[in-house]
Amino acid sequence: MLETFANPAVERDYTIRIEVPEFTCLCPKTGQPDFATFIIEYIPDRLCVELKSLKLYFWSYRDKGAFHEAVTNQVLKDLCDCLAPRFMRVTARFNVRGGIQTSVIVEYRQPGWQPSATVAPV
Repeated sequence: MLETFANPAVERDYTIRIEVPEFTCLCPKTGQPDFATFIIEYIPDRLCVELKSLKLYFWSYRDKGAFHEAVTNQVLKDLCDCLAPRFMRVTARFNVRGGIQTSVIVEYRQPGWQPSATVAPV
């Protein structure tokens, strides 16, 4: 179960980036393991995800069969349902299998939320 804590800077848009380099699930066709790196980028609203619970959440996929597209969209849905972020992007980069490398990128934007203007470093 995903756990949360209060956003310590709710007045500001800022990005949290989490990388999960050891994701595994099973191919629903062959039962062979699939390996991926998940990158979660989000702008929190009122809540942030607690990292140990996120680790355990990802571990729960180890024995589940899931297509790349389905598991990436499910991760986005579960995190958005839990956190209600202003913005979230989930990128899943699956390792090469059979000469094919797959990346799936999904996004969510809170209705009415507009990003702050980007400030480029000098």
